[in-house]
Amino acid sequence: MLRSGAGFGEAVGPWRISMLAGSAQADLYTRARVALGGLLALSRSETMYYVAQTDSAGQPLRSRCTYRIEGVPPPARWWSITAYAEDFHLFPAQARQYSLNGNTAVLDEQGRFRLISAPDPQPALSAGAPERGWLHTPGNRGLMFTMRLYNPQPGVAQSPASLAAPTIHALEGCH
Repeated sequence: MLRSGAGFGEAVGPWRISMLAGSAQADLYTRARVALGGLLALSRSETMYYVAQTDSAGQPLRSRCTYRIEGVPPPARWWSITAYAEDFHLFPAQARQYSLNGNTAVLDEQGRFRLISAPDPQPALSAGAPERGWLHTPGNRGLMFTMRLYNPQPGVAQSPASLAAPTIHALEGCH
């Protein structure tokens, strides 16, 4: 129950967010889940944590698969998307890049970012930086993404489901 995202918090596309993490109102299960994940959960006005353990089609995420995550930058002072194995630890990434964030995301003409999560290197998503936009997820393990919004805009902090959440699509027929 504690390792599963099922029933934990509110769904926003493939992402889930706990309205209680980092609050004085957190129940025992929320506190245990936060402790198990190694988070130091801050209050919702400081940081919001969205976690995805399934893709946009509802299929469980696996590190052996290739996923495209894309969307508009979340409305926050700073944001990041990090890939974790099912044990809540980072993958041994050969490029030593563990997340995409507001400083490293390359936006297209429509102001959208794209991130590829895969076990093998991906073609350059931006000129001159082949690893930019690729998160290395080796092996055949469970996978989860955590999206953090630091100092989110008040509207999202008050209503986390109002976030235009990034989509997560499996590529190359994985599943």
